[in-house]
Amino acid sequence: MGLFWRRKSGDEFVRLGLNEPAKPTEAPAVDTQPDKDKLVTEPPPSLVPPTSGAAPTPLPVDTVQPDVEKGQARAASETSNPVREKPVVSKSPFATSVLGLNLSMEELKAQEEALEQEFSARFRRAVAATRESLSEKLDTVFAGRKQIDDELLDQLEEVLIAADIGVNTTLEVLETVRRGIARKQINDLDALKTALKTELLHILKSSERDGVASETTVPESVSPYVMMIVGVNGVGKTTTIGKLAQRIKAEGNDVLICAADTFRAAASDQLAIWADRTGVPLIQQKQGTDPAAVLFDSLKAAKARGSDVLIVDTAGRLHNKSNLMAELEKMKRVAAREVDGAPHETLLVVDAVTGQNGLEQARQFLKVAGVTGIVLTKLDGTAKGGIAVAIAKELSLPIRYAGIGEKVDDLVVFDPEQYVNSLFGN
Repeated sequence: MGLFWRRKSGDEFVRLGLNEPAKPTEAPAVDTQPDKDKLVTEPPPSLVPPTSGAAPTPLPVDTVQPDVEKGQARAASETSNPVREKPVVSKSPFATSVLGLNLSMEELKAQEEALEQEFSARFRRAVAATRESLSEKLDTVFAGRKQIDDELLDQLEEVLIAADIGVNTTLEVLETVRRGIARKQINDLDALKTALKTELLHILKSSERDGVASETTVPESVSPYVMMIVGVNGVGKTTTIGKLAQRIKAEGNDVLICAADTFRAAASDQLAIWADRTGVPLIQQKQGTDPAAVLFDSLKAAKARGSDVLIVDTAGRLHNKSNLMAELEKMKRVAAREVDGAPHETLLVVDAVTGQNGLEQARQFLKVAGVTGIVLTKLDGTAKGGIAVAIAKELSLPIRYAGIGEKVDDLVVFDPEQYVNSLFGN
């Protein structure tokens, strides 16, 4: 899966060679007549990324000792007492951010690979319910069969629809399969399974052509990067914002949250809890304030502090409210006036458990919000995870992130290939 948020190039953090392993050196001889112009220096201390929400680990004030006598005294002290306290390493999986200045390139790569494997395993577990349901039904359909016939394809259609892949998407997938059978390209059940996987993957990847598939499409010179989050109440919008802020911050970005849902009092309170938990500043005002005014203040604050990312919460009222469209349009005008091209992403949060109802909500928001991508939450809580394919096909929008649990780090970049492989047990 690689980095969660890739707008900052990793090269920025290793350009100075700070990640190179230290070369072994012999202990310097003590100069009995030191030159007063010389400074006694020591290698910089290891920088351990702090636990999320905590203040940055302060650097020791005596990294450079301009006083020769103090430097010699320190050397003598270390010789007599070589045991030094080890820094407390954060247990957060984000302790290995791309800033790892205290690590060699080999160590950074090894830790990134370990994290990637960890998230891959968790992603597989998240879609386990869907995989078990789909595999069990497919096994039932294929049991005892040696050839592909119309009855098998009809049963396969029922299985795919039951997995919430959707009627229209299922019919299109099976039409492609039938053409392959007619051309003698699909001759057995293994080839049929491969054809299904290929077609589902094609649908998911094709959706990335529209909307915003990557934050790297916006030049790094544009700052802050503005992400507007929309969705009805109850789909996990506030939780998603907190998780986004945590993960983007963990990779060395300065993040700010804008509480522009001033319609619902609890929205700001919930965001305040997440902001405190993740150590991300929150801009909020009293209930009933014009959301565009809160956004304006947040944009000014983000530019003043040099923030890399501004995440904007919006009203989660029912999608058929007529004033929601006017409210969102006003916010977009304010954002575009303050930052070039803002909002750069408008992410719609969809609850995977709601299935086709969630898809209908998405269609309505598409009309009023200018959605550029999808965040699919609670993917671990349903056996109908095929809704991801239906959303990608019918909305022609990329699924940017997936919620796979309740923990603060249970939000991952959606990987189409891994998703399809996980569904079929690969």
